[in-house]
Amino acid sequence: MKHAFVFPGQGSQFPGMGKDHYNLSVFAKKLFEQANEIVGFRISDIMFEGTEEDLRQTKVTQPAVFLHSVIAFKGIDSVKPEMVAGHSLGEFSALVANGVLSFEDGLKLVSIRAQAMQKACEIQPSTMAAVLGLDDAKVEEVCAAVAAETGEVVVPANYNCPGQLVISGTIKGIEVACERMKAAGAKRALVLPVGGAFHSPLMAPAREELKAAIETTTFYNPTCPVYQNVVAKAVMDREEIKKNLIDQLTGAVRWTQSVQAMITDGGNRFTEVGPGKVLQGLINKIDKTVTTEGVA
Repeated sequence: MKHAFVFPGQGSQFPGMGKDHYNLSVFAKKLFEQANEIVGFRISDIMFEGTEEDLRQTKVTQPAVFLHSVIAFKGIDSVKPEMVAGHSLGEFSALVANGVLSFEDGLKLVSIRAQAMQKACEIQPSTMAAVLGLDDAKVEEVCAAVAAETGEVVVPANYNCPGQLVISGTIKGIEVACERMKAAGAKRALVLPVGGAFHSPLMAPAREELKAAIETTTFYNPTCPVYQNVVAKAVMDREEIKKNLIDQLTGAVRWTQSVQAMITDGGNRFTEVGPGKVLQGLINKIDKTVTTEGVA
Protein backbone atom coordinates (compact mmCIF):
# COMPACT_ATOMS: atom_id res chain seq x y z
CA MET A 1 0.00 0.00 0.00
CA LYS A 2 1.16 3.55 -0.70
CA HIS A 3 1.38 6.87 1.10
CA ALA A 4 -0.01 9.77 -0.96
CA PHE A 5 0.64 13.44 -0.29
CA VAL A 6 -1.99 15.89 -1.52
CA PHE A 7 -1.87 19.69 -1.67
CA PRO A 8 -4.75 22.19 -1.42
CA GLY A 9 -5.66 24.99 -3.81
CA GLN A 10 -7.31 28.37 -3.73
CA GLY A 11 -9.94 28.63 -1.00
CA SER A 12 -7.81 27.10 1.77
CA GLN A 13 -6.23 30.42 2.78
CA PHE A 14 -6.89 32.04 6.16
CA PRO A 15 -5.62 35.13 8.03
CA GLY A 16 -2.44 34.35 9.94
CA MET A 17 -1.50 31.44 7.68
CA GLY A 18 2.13 30.38 7.88
CA LYS A 19 2.98 32.59 10.86
CA ASP A 20 3.74 29.65 13.16
CA HIS A 21 6.22 28.25 10.63
CA TYR A 22 7.91 31.66 10.35
CA ASN A 23 8.23 32.04 14.13
CA LEU A 24 9.39 28.49 14.85
CA SER A 25 11.81 27.72 12.01
CA VAL A 26 14.86 29.60 10.77
CA PHE A 27 14.61 27.62 7.53
CA ALA A 28 10.96 28.64 7.03
CA LYS A 29 11.83 32.28 7.78
CA LYS A 30 14.48 32.17 5.05
CA LEU A 31 11.98 30.78 2.51
CA PHE A 32 9.39 33.44 3.39
CA GLU A 33 11.94 36.21 2.86
CA GLN A 34 13.03 34.61 -0.40
CA ALA A 35 9.38 34.45 -1.48
CA ASN A 36 8.89 38.17 -0.75
CA GLU A 37 11.68 38.92 -3.24
CA ILE A 38 10.37 36.52 -5.89
CA VAL A 39 6.77 37.81 -5.92
CA GLY A 40 7.84 41.45 -5.64
CA PHE A 41 5.90 42.37 -2.50
CA ARG A 42 5.86 41.32 1.16
CA ILE A 43 3.46 38.42 0.82
CA SER A 44 4.47 37.24 4.31
CA ASP A 45 3.01 40.43 5.82
CA ILE A 46 -0.33 39.85 4.05
CA MET A 47 -0.39 36.20 5.11
CA PHE A 48 0.35 36.98 8.76
CA GLU A 49 -1.52 40.26 9.25
CA GLY A 50 -3.90 40.66 6.28
CA THR A 51 -7.68 40.31 6.30
CA GLU A 52 -9.69 37.63 4.52
CA GLU A 53 -10.36 40.21 1.81
CA ASP A 54 -6.63 40.90 1.38
CA LEU A 55 -5.95 37.18 1.05
CA ARG A 56 -8.74 36.67 -1.49
CA GLN A 57 -6.90 38.55 -4.25
CA THR A 58 -5.80 35.90 -6.75
CA LYS A 59 -2.27 37.36 -7.01
CA VAL A 60 -1.96 36.87 -3.22
CA THR A 61 -4.00 33.70 -2.64
CA GLN A 62 -2.18 31.40 -5.03
CA PRO A 63 1.42 32.13 -3.96
CA ALA A 64 0.31 32.21 -0.29
CA VAL A 65 -1.24 28.73 -0.39
CA PHE A 66 1.72 27.39 -2.38
CA LEU A 67 4.21 28.92 0.05
CA HIS A 68 2.45 27.59 3.16
CA SER A 69 2.10 24.11 1.61
CA VAL A 70 5.72 23.79 0.46
CA ILE A 71 7.13 25.06 3.76
CA ALA A 72 4.91 22.59 5.65
CA PHE A 73 6.12 19.79 3.35
CA LYS A 74 9.78 20.70 3.80
CA GLY A 75 9.25 20.38 7.56
CA ILE A 76 8.45 16.67 7.14
CA ASP A 77 11.72 14.74 7.33
CA SER A 78 10.74 11.19 8.09
CA VAL A 79 8.40 10.22 5.23
CA LYS A 80 8.74 10.51 1.47
CA PRO A 81 5.66 10.48 -0.77
CA GLU A 82 5.02 7.50 -3.01
CA MET A 83 2.43 9.41 -5.04
CA VAL A 84 1.36 13.07 -5.09
CA ALA A 85 -1.51 15.22 -6.35
CA GLY A 86 -2.70 18.78 -5.91
CA HIS A 87 -6.06 20.47 -6.37
CA SER A 88 -5.68 23.09 -9.14
CA LEU A 89 -2.98 25.44 -7.82
CA GLY A 90 -1.93 22.63 -5.45
CA GLU A 91 -0.50 20.73 -8.41
CA PHE A 92 2.49 23.10 -8.34
CA SER A 93 3.10 22.29 -4.65
CA ALA A 94 2.89 18.59 -5.54
CA LEU A 95 5.54 19.06 -8.24
CA VAL A 96 7.94 20.59 -5.72
CA ALA A 97 7.24 17.65 -3.39
CA ASN A 98 8.15 15.07 -6.04
CA GLY A 99 11.24 16.95 -7.24
CA VAL A 100 9.96 18.16 -10.62
CA LEU A 101 10.20 21.87 -9.73
CA SER A 102 12.50 23.79 -7.42
CA PHE A 103 10.87 25.94 -4.74
CA GLU A 104 11.97 29.11 -6.56
CA ASP A 105 10.72 28.04 -9.99
CA GLY A 106 7.47 26.71 -8.55
CA LEU A 107 6.75 30.03 -6.84
CA LYS A 108 7.66 32.03 -9.95
CA LEU A 109 5.26 29.96 -12.06
CA VAL A 110 2.48 30.24 -9.46
CA SER A 111 2.93 34.01 -9.30
CA ILE A 112 2.85 34.32 -13.11
CA ARG A 113 -0.20 32.02 -13.25
CA ALA A 114 -2.06 34.03 -10.61
CA GLN A 115 -1.45 37.37 -12.29
CA ALA A 116 -2.32 35.97 -15.73
CA MET A 117 -5.58 34.54 -14.36
CA GLN A 118 -6.39 37.88 -12.75
CA LYS A 119 -5.91 39.63 -16.10
CA ALA A 120 -8.07 37.05 -17.87
CA CYS A 121 -10.82 37.68 -15.30
CA GLU A 122 -10.71 41.38 -16.11
CA ILE A 123 -11.05 40.82 -19.87
CA GLN A 124 -14.50 39.29 -19.49
CA PRO A 125 -16.66 39.26 -16.34
CA SER A 126 -17.30 35.63 -15.43
CA THR A 127 -17.93 33.43 -12.43
CA MET A 128 -18.32 29.93 -10.96
CA ALA A 129 -21.06 28.08 -9.08
CA ALA A 130 -21.22 25.06 -6.78
CA VAL A 131 -23.72 22.36 -7.72
CA LEU A 132 -24.69 19.91 -4.97
CA GLY A 133 -26.67 16.71 -5.22
CA LEU A 134 -26.48 15.91 -8.95
CA ASP A 135 -24.39 13.20 -10.56
CA ASP A 136 -21.56 14.13 -12.91
CA ALA A 137 -23.35 13.08 -16.08
CA LYS A 138 -26.37 15.27 -15.33
CA VAL A 139 -24.21 18.32 -14.62
CA GLU A 140 -22.32 17.76 -17.88
CA GLU A 141 -25.62 17.37 -19.77
CA VAL A 142 -27.08 20.61 -18.39
CA CYS A 143 -23.88 22.58 -19.08
CA ALA A 144 -23.76 21.33 -22.67
CA ALA A 145 -27.43 22.16 -23.24
CA VAL A 146 -27.15 25.70 -21.83
CA ALA A 147 -24.01 26.39 -23.88
CA ALA A 148 -25.65 25.11 -27.07
CA GLU A 149 -28.88 27.05 -26.57
CA THR A 150 -27.47 30.37 -25.35
CA GLY A 151 -24.03 30.54 -26.95
CA GLU A 152 -22.61 31.29 -23.49
CA VAL A 153 -19.61 29.53 -21.98
CA VAL A 154 -20.57 27.11 -19.20
CA VAL A 155 -18.55 23.99 -18.34
CA PRO A 156 -17.88 21.63 -15.41
CA ALA A 157 -14.71 22.97 -13.76
CA ASN A 158 -14.10 21.03 -10.53
CA TYR A 159 -15.15 17.41 -9.93
CA ASN A 160 -14.57 17.70 -6.17
CA CYS A 161 -16.35 14.56 -4.92
CA PRO A 162 -19.48 12.62 -5.90
CA GLY A 163 -22.42 15.02 -5.78
CA GLN A 164 -20.26 18.13 -5.47
CA LEU A 165 -19.19 19.83 -8.69
CA VAL A 166 -18.28 23.40 -9.56
CA ILE A 167 -19.25 24.88 -12.92
CA SER A 168 -17.55 27.80 -14.61
CA GLY A 169 -18.43 30.29 -17.33
CA THR A 170 -19.92 33.64 -18.29
CA ILE A 171 -22.20 35.33 -15.76
CA LYS A 172 -25.29 34.79 -17.90
CA GLY A 173 -24.35 31.19 -18.68
CA ILE A 174 -23.87 30.37 -15.01
CA GLU A 175 -27.16 32.06 -14.03
CA VAL A 176 -29.13 30.03 -16.58
CA ALA A 177 -27.26 26.83 -15.68
CA CYS A 178 -27.98 27.28 -11.96
CA GLU A 179 -31.72 27.48 -12.62
CA ARG A 180 -31.54 24.38 -14.84
CA MET A 181 -29.52 22.48 -12.22
CA LYS A 182 -32.17 23.20 -9.57
CA ALA A 183 -34.92 22.13 -11.97
CA ALA A 184 -32.97 18.91 -12.61
CA GLY A 185 -32.97 18.10 -8.89
CA ALA A 186 -29.85 19.74 -7.48
CA LYS A 187 -30.01 20.36 -3.73
CA ARG A 188 -28.20 23.63 -4.30
CA ALA A 189 -26.74 25.61 -7.19
CA LEU A 190 -24.94 28.56 -5.68
CA VAL A 191 -22.85 31.26 -7.38
CA LEU A 192 -19.45 31.51 -5.66
CA PRO A 193 -17.61 34.69 -4.60
CA VAL A 194 -14.72 34.23 -7.04
CA GLY A 195 -13.00 36.59 -9.45
CA GLY A 196 -13.75 34.71 -12.64
CA ALA A 197 -14.32 31.51 -14.58
CA PHE A 198 -11.31 29.42 -13.60
CA HIS A 199 -10.77 26.12 -15.44
CA SER A 200 -12.86 27.20 -18.43
CA PRO A 201 -12.14 28.36 -22.01
CA LEU A 202 -12.30 31.94 -20.67
CA MET A 203 -8.84 31.37 -19.15
CA ALA A 204 -7.29 31.01 -22.64
CA PRO A 205 -5.31 34.30 -22.40
CA ALA A 206 -3.78 33.15 -19.09
CA ARG A 207 -3.01 29.76 -20.60
CA GLU A 208 -0.77 31.32 -23.25
CA GLU A 209 1.11 33.38 -20.66
CA LEU A 210 1.65 30.36 -18.41
CA LYS A 211 2.73 28.23 -21.38
CA ALA A 212 5.47 30.74 -22.27
CA ALA A 213 6.74 30.71 -18.67
CA ILE A 214 6.66 26.91 -18.39
CA GLU A 215 8.61 26.48 -21.61
CA THR A 216 11.53 28.47 -20.16
CA THR A 217 11.50 26.70 -16.77
CA THR A 218 13.61 23.65 -15.86
CA PHE A 219 11.54 20.55 -15.08
CA TYR A 220 13.33 17.59 -13.45
CA ASN A 221 12.47 13.88 -13.45
CA PRO A 222 9.88 13.10 -10.75
CA THR A 223 10.74 10.94 -7.75
CA CYS A 224 7.20 9.51 -7.72
CA PRO A 225 4.08 9.77 -9.91
CA VAL A 226 1.94 12.89 -9.93
CA TYR A 227 -1.77 12.38 -10.56
CA GLN A 228 -2.59 15.43 -12.61
CA ASN A 229 -5.96 17.20 -12.63
CA VAL A 230 -6.74 17.11 -16.33
CA VAL A 231 -5.90 13.44 -16.95
CA ALA A 232 -6.61 11.91 -13.50
CA LYS A 233 -3.85 9.31 -13.83
CA ALA A 234 -0.22 8.75 -12.84
CA VAL A 235 2.26 10.81 -14.87
CA MET A 236 6.06 10.42 -14.78
CA ASP A 237 7.12 12.08 -18.04
CA ARG A 238 8.41 15.67 -17.75
CA GLU A 239 7.02 16.81 -21.08
CA GLU A 240 3.61 15.35 -20.33
CA ILE A 241 3.64 17.04 -16.91
CA LYS A 242 4.29 20.40 -18.60
CA LYS A 243 1.48 19.90 -21.12
CA ASN A 244 -1.00 18.92 -18.43
CA LEU A 245 -0.08 21.94 -16.28
CA ILE A 246 -0.82 24.24 -19.23
CA ASP A 247 -4.05 22.43 -20.15
CA GLN A 248 -5.22 22.65 -16.54
CA LEU A 249 -5.95 26.38 -16.81
CA THR A 250 -8.72 25.83 -19.36
CA GLY A 251 -9.55 22.21 -18.42
CA ALA A 252 -11.43 20.64 -15.52
CA VAL A 253 -9.96 19.64 -12.16
CA ARG A 254 -10.85 15.93 -12.04
CA TRP A 255 -10.22 15.51 -8.33
CA THR A 256 -12.70 12.69 -7.74
CA GLN A 257 -11.21 10.70 -10.61
CA SER A 258 -7.62 11.47 -9.53
CA VAL A 259 -8.20 10.21 -5.98
CA GLN A 260 -9.96 7.11 -7.31
CA ALA A 261 -6.97 6.42 -9.60
CA MET A 262 -4.56 6.79 -6.68
CA ILE A 263 -6.60 4.34 -4.61
CA THR A 264 -6.74 1.87 -7.53
CA ASP A 265 -2.93 2.14 -7.77
CA GLY A 266 -2.50 1.28 -4.07
CA GLY A 267 -2.92 4.60 -2.26
CA ASN A 268 -4.46 3.97 1.17
CA ARG A 269 -3.01 6.77 3.31
CA PHE A 270 -3.52 10.39 2.28
CA THR A 271 -1.69 13.27 3.96
CA GLU A 272 -2.94 16.76 3.11
CA VAL A 273 -0.05 19.20 3.37
CA GLY A 274 -0.85 22.89 3.69
CA PRO A 275 -3.57 25.17 5.06
CA GLY A 276 -7.02 23.80 5.89
CA LYS A 277 -8.66 20.38 5.70
CA VAL A 278 -10.67 20.69 2.48
CA LEU A 279 -9.02 17.79 0.68
CA GLN A 280 -9.30 15.43 3.65
CA GLY A 281 -13.05 16.06 3.65
CA LEU A 282 -13.34 15.45 -0.09
CA ILE A 283 -11.25 12.27 0.02
CA ASN A 284 -13.40 10.88 2.84
CA LYS A 285 -16.47 11.46 0.68
CA ILE A 286 -14.82 9.78 -2.32
CA ASP A 287 -13.76 6.68 -0.33
CA LYS A 288 -14.39 6.17 3.39
CA THR A 289 -12.01 3.21 3.64
CA VAL A 290 -8.76 5.19 3.26
CA THR A 291 -6.87 6.98 6.03
CA THR A 292 -6.63 10.77 5.91
CA GLU A 293 -4.54 13.18 7.99
CA GLY A 294 -3.17 16.70 7.74
CA VAL A 295 0.13 18.52 8.15
CA ALA A 296 -0.49 22.26 8.36
